[in-house]
Amino acid sequence: MNVRTLAKPLINLISNLQFRSIATDSALPNPITPVNSADLLRVCTVLYQQQNSPDSKLHAHLTRCDFLLTHEFFLQVCNNFPYSWRPVHKFFKFTETNQNFKHSSITFNKMVDVIGKSRNIELLWEVLHEMGRRGLVTGKTYRIAVKTLGSARELKKCTEFFHVMNGYGCCYSLERLNDVVETLCKSKLVVEANYVVAKLRDWIKPDVVTYKYLIFGFCDVGDLIEASKTWNLMVDEGFEPDIDAVEKMMESLFKTNQFDEAMKLFQMMRVKRIDDLGLSTYHIVINWMCKKGKLGQARMVFDEMRKRGIQADNVTMASLIYGFLTKSRVREAYMILEGIEKPDISVYHGTIKGLLRLRRASEATQVFRKMIKNGCEPILHTYIMLLQGHLGKRGRKGSDPLVNFDTIFVGGLVKAGKSLEATKYVERVLDRGVEVPRFDYNKFLHYYSNEEGVVMFEVMVKKLREVGLFDLADIFARYGEKMATRDRRRNRGAELGQ
Repeated sequence: MNVRTLAKPLINLISNLQFRSIATDSALPNPITPVNSADLLRVCTVLYQQQNSPDSKLHAHLTRCDFLLTHEFFLQVCNNFPYSWRPVHKFFKFTETNQNFKHSSITFNKMVDVIGKSRNIELLWEVLHEMGRRGLVTGKTYRIAVKTLGSARELKKCTEFFHVMNGYGCCYSLERLNDVVETLCKSKLVVEANYVVAKLRDWIKPDVVTYKYLIFGFCDVGDLIEASKTWNLMVDEGFEPDIDAVEKMMESLFKTNQFDEAMKLFQMMRVKRIDDLGLSTYHIVINWMCKKGKLGQARMVFDEMRKRGIQADNVTMASLIYGFLTKSRVREAYMILEGIEKPDISVYHGTIKGLLRLRRASEATQVFRKMIKNGCEPILHTYIMLLQGHLGKRGRKGSDPLVNFDTIFVGGLVKAGKSLEATKYVERVLDRGVEVPRFDYNKFLHYYSNEEGVVMFEVMVKKLREVGLFDLADIFARYGEKMATRDRRRNRGAELGQ
């Protein structure tokens, strides 16, 4: 065979420091070397063109490619076929004919990941057995395998996988079960995770961490009934709910408008486990109280937090500022703002959002100017909030007949070649009774995130100043200066880092 297998010269360890390292489940037997891009392209072309050919023919073509076979090379081949199992598996079978090349956990896991994404469950099961026989199964193997099987609704195989791996010497482990449950729950597969926990209960007893991930998973998919059942089961088994689980449950209850239930949970924590309450818990309660307009209760909770010696962060202060503004208590909101030693973007956003809700767009723009003066650079969300405040979420006509929402934004859509999106707004120009969808300022700014946009914003700013719309002019001027192109956004990031 003409395939050159990597030797182990010590000098390679020095020369390869400039190349990226591979995340390791176990140590690679060979040092990492750069992959020849021409060889990689040639091999991948052969694999793509000959993937349905007999193995003997494919192997002959690959042998003639005369490439340097390394673990890194195998990983790069897998990266080029992220959702196609056949070329990757064919290449794996070819590498198996080379007695000087041995696969590692990393290469096997990469191949398992590709096979899993292509939903070839039968082949996946076969490869997992092979990994078990070779003793190359790692925690990542468990995560990839069970996530793939769970998303394919192969629930029996999910639990059978643990039994099979135990037979190969990978003993039942609570840590691995928790890793798998966490992975499934983060992928919105909490029902499958709950099934795995229930079926493995006789071999692996779940702990408080297991239940925490299940509660997180059920809350993320909006199933608070199952989350409550899991909570009760955890308590019945003698576990004390983790503070993270408490906060997740509380926030989910707030989000589903179960305000009283969330406050009962908070009150229970205040009575039984007040020492476990920290800034994050208080922030959740204060934030939602301010959103619901319960400013008096929010202030009481805030005072309690301060009495316990917990210093409020800027995010909590921003919630209070927004709460006061929504109740038209502008002077008190400004007092809180002035009392913050180092306000950040969350504070300014809370203030701007509250002022816009009071339809004080001009004052919100003053806060925008102040944040820039204090060295806090606006982000895209800042500009969109201000544009919505000045021009409305669906666009308002404006006082000037030549410089208004229709001439700037609707005309801008047409100029950008988005005539279909502009159609409804053009109809409204002719007939003000026409209902139009919410205008996507984000997309509009994206259409002009180029050098052409820089020129357009400069012209727009000049026209806005001429008709006396100085607030809008300042907003567009700053956007054109700092955000209009990728280079300008990069320079902005560099300035912020200094």
